[in-house]
Amino acid sequence: MCGRYSLFSPREDIEARFDAEFSFDYGSRYNAAPSQDLPVITAESSGTIQRMEWGLIPSWADNRTDHRHINARAETLAEKRSFAEAYESRRCLVPADGFYEWVETSDGKQPYRVALPDDDLFAMAGLYERWVPPQRQTGLGEFGGSGGDSGGEDDIVESFTIVTTEPNDAVADLHHRMAVILDPSEESTWLRGSVGDVTALLDPYDGPMQTYPVSTAVNSPANDSPELIEPVG
Repeated sequence: MCGRYSLFSPREDIEARFDAEFSFDYGSRYNAAPSQDLPVITAESSGTIQRMEWGLIPSWADNRTDHRHINARAETLAEKRSFAEAYESRRCLVPADGFYEWVETSDGKQPYRVALPDDDLFAMAGLYERWVPPQRQTGLGEFGGSGGDSGGEDDIVESFTIVTTEPNDAVADLHHRMAVILDPSEESTWLRGSVGDVTALLDPYDGPMQTYPVSTAVNSPANDSPELIEPVG
């Protein structure tokens, strides 16, 4: 699975890499975690890096807590009710420069950071949804609101999930799943291609990667500092 990641590259590097501009005040994230509002890029606004909440809420959900999905298995995207419509027409890029996995050891779980050489930026394959509370669909809720999460049960929420696949050799020793990492040449197809076009993109990343142990401080989402990406041991 992918349950934590980082995005700390300079703003100008991210905007240049994805040919898009931030729509909000970007700040480095060394420990991005579920339920946080994080950067994504969609086909509808491919020139804009916007924020959505990590943890997809299906459009049919009757509340915002019981059906959240931080990950979606590539093998069943077209079959699962929670993802089928988004897989068809609401795909997104999730910019990152690393992610974390945990390995069981005799001393407890040891976190590892996984990244490309030189901490190069990459895009993880994502899906997104716009959830409208049932009371607003029926006209019972107060009119107004916006995408993103302001915390209320009456709020419209735009949320995303990260697609996972089988691990490559670098990740296999750490976990049995990994995020789908897109080659830059595949990113436009992921956003705009048909389901038939994108199925072939859901394979494990085949480029070089680095993995190394990091501090258990990353276990807590409250910790978000450069020290988290430093090797330990």
